[in-house]
Amino acid sequence: MNTSATPTRSAPAEGPGARGGRTTPRLDALVDGVREAVGRGLPPDLTAYLVAERIAPFLGTAGLLTAEQREDHPDRYRQHVLHAETDGSFSVVALVWRPGQCTPVHDHVSWCVTGVHEGEESERRYRLVPDGTTAHLVATEDVLNPTGAVCGFAPPGDIHRVRNAGTTTAISIHVYGADVVRLGSSVRRVYPSPDGE
Repeated sequence: MNTSATPTRSAPAEGPGARGGRTTPRLDALVDGVREAVGRGLPPDLTAYLVAERIAPFLGTAGLLTAEQREDHPDRYRQHVLHAETDGSFSVVALVWRPGQCTPVHDHVSWCVTGVHEGEESERRYRLVPDGTTAHLVATEDVLNPTGAVCGFAPPGDIHRVRNAGTTTAISIHVYGADVVRLGSSVRRVYPSPDGE
């Protein structure tokens, strides 16, 4: 049986609501690399590709995040805004996941790059299939992203669910082509979970 997948607007994600707090030299270098890639003004898919190249060398390295930026939340994954460019062109956040924590099925307001800094994340990707006057989600791929894995994407075709299916804390670095401080979230829409999930 197909589940109607008419999307709804999401609530703002958790975060400090600041343009970025304390920083480290390694984080400053990561932001500089992202700024250079975004500053080229290329189409979203190419920008995501270049940003992925820039953040990959920083994943899994010591000294990227402060102790505060590594803090989790007992009930849900926690978002720490690391940097939001003053012109709104991009934001960098760290997501910290305890085992079992996950996102709803969602898509995004802009291009996005994710890189696993610590632990591993499980991702299920979906495609929205027209079904008369409605549509339903079809799972297209399950991906296990270990430490160092990087992926980039741009709407449309960016519907997924992410979870920490491991037994230890996972931390991922996300770069969005939008100002998440102003918007409150990188999520455009949340979709009902397909039957059986």
